[in-house]
Amino acid sequence: MASAISSREIERKFDVAPGTPVPDWTGVPGVHTVSPGDERHLDALYLDTEDLALGRRGVAVRRRTGGPDAGWHIKGPLIDGGRVEMQWPLTLTDDVPQDVRDALATWTDSTEFTPLAKIVNDRTAYELRDSAGGVVAEFAADRVSTVDLRRGVERAWCEWEMELGPAAPDDIEAFFAAVAERAIAAGATAPSSASKLARALGL
Repeated sequence: MASAISSREIERKFDVAPGTPVPDWTGVPGVHTVSPGDERHLDALYLDTEDLALGRRGVAVRRRTGGPDAGWHIKGPLIDGGRVEMQWPLTLTDDVPQDVRDALATWTDSTEFTPLAKIVNDRTAYELRDSAGGVVAEFAADRVSTVDLRRGVERAWCEWEMELGPAAPDDIEAFFAAVAERAIAAGATAPSSASKLARALGL
């Protein structure tokens, strides 16, 4: 199996009502143009140990199909406003690959992982670009449907997500403050959960 691709994820989320118009992001610090929306159907299975050792440490592991980053992902704990995310290629089954298991050993010595939640996300993604064409951030308008596989509870909601890109401005706080101002003016509110997984589990 190929070695992991590692990146640091810094993002902000907002709850929105279905059909809320997307704001015009041009003029937000560093943003010159916004790409047309790219429609993606993302289907993810999240797993954990029987005693939820990963979740208790702020870690998530998933197998996701669809979109440009289909594969196995580990999201590490939130540290200084961001999470380290590791990605491996997609496999044919839901069995956690050995390389992913080896990485998870940082947080648990368990070798048994069971399905925790299924999250299906119909996403429209936009690239916010600077004057040189660099990606300042990716904005995603998400329509989410989930199943808590341990309790059989289904949930659905809409949310917005803004994640910094490689050409992010130096003043991250000013950027996110401007994003929040426009999002709230459009009708968005603060997120009701820290992550899609947490909300799927009713946390």
